[in-house]
Amino acid sequence: MIGRPTLSCEQLALRARSAIEQAARRLQRTRASWPPDRPAPVHTRGGRWYRPDNLWTDWTPGFYAGQMWILARLTGESGWRAAAEAHTLPLKPRRFDRNVHDLGFIFLSTYRRWFDLLPADDRSSEALREVLVTAATVQSFRWRTLPGGGDGFVYSFNGPQSLFIDTLMNIRLLFWAAHHDEKTAAEGEVGRRAREHASTSLRYLVRRNGSALGDEDGRVAHEAIFNAEPGRGEFRCLSTQQGYSPFTTWSRGLAWAIYGFADAHAWTAAPEFLEGAERCAGYFLSHTPEDGVPYWDYGAPRIPDEPLDSSAAAIAVCGLRLLARQAVGAGADRYRMAAARILETLLSEKFLSRPDSAEEGILLHGTYHRPRNWGVDCSVMWGDYFFLEALEGLLLDAA
Repeated sequence: MIGRPTLSCEQLALRARSAIEQAARRLQRTRASWPPDRPAPVHTRGGRWYRPDNLWTDWTPGFYAGQMWILARLTGESGWRAAAEAHTLPLKPRRFDRNVHDLGFIFLSTYRRWFDLLPADDRSSEALREVLVTAATVQSFRWRTLPGGGDGFVYSFNGPQSLFIDTLMNIRLLFWAAHHDEKTAAEGEVGRRAREHASTSLRYLVRRNGSALGDEDGRVAHEAIFNAEPGRGEFRCLSTQQGYSPFTTWSRGLAWAIYGFADAHAWTAAPEFLEGAERCAGYFLSHTPEDGVPYWDYGAPRIPDEPLDSSAAAIAVCGLRLLARQAVGAGADRYRMAAARILETLLSEKFLSRPDSAEEGILLHGTYHRPRNWGVDCSVMWGDYFFLEALEGLLLDAA
């Protein structure tokens, strides 16, 4: 169970500012090796940023440019703004990419941040809005309607039979587009699909207490499989790609769920999404070690001798902080305190790479894909991004 923070808000903010300065120096060095005309790295290998020759799926490049947008916002330095734009522009063709379910990751961390930094009357905002709406619409084309009038879902890159918990984080782009597109057709269909996807994810991927294997309040399955035969579509089974088993909880998937359902509630005010986010948060808070950093899967067989996943912790901080702004009473305080405790841990020497270290990443002890032994106990690009997003939220609140 996650403990309480030991640092005051002022002490935590002071460490956060120091970490931002350190991240800026480290990212400055990374930019020299990974310029805008070179595809972005994914994880470190031997302490150096690395991009596999054969990617499982190219879902991470927005997190690299996204870190530059965060630094541009926090520092106000024109150099970071220019670097962020230079690394964002090459991503524009991906708005038409129909082969992945991750366009939200790519465009929310880049083009949305660019859009948000512009004055309301800036002429270039319309071009950015168009990129975001197009990407959201293309993402919504990966649609699977369930039989019997049930809700559908945006299917994963594995095919129309596959519902991933990760995709819940990507439909945030659809919610955004539905609220920023003046075209009635796009607003109705894209927004409807975002809401239906969240409902389907809650129904099939978030478990409740029961007698079946793995049924425990707030436990999250990575994948649900549906019958893909023509005219069919019934639910078949749970599965996983990156977790230990379909009946255990992959920690990053749980973090995606906390953040994703909290965001769905923020856009829709639908009480079931708030309830889902709180159920997932309850599992995270009750089953995660005291310092707030989970192992890569809560059911991995050799805990405590299993790899940690600091990226799951960083994502959870962002999700818990968002949830705290929507929950009421003691729950809100509990989520806020847990987020502070996790962030305190991530800012410690164990997880924050030292200034004199040869490690090129910012946040240590992340895990990408443990079953395939990809990026285990290293820095991962999304871990660094969500860590900076968590620091950004903390410092903006403290300002």
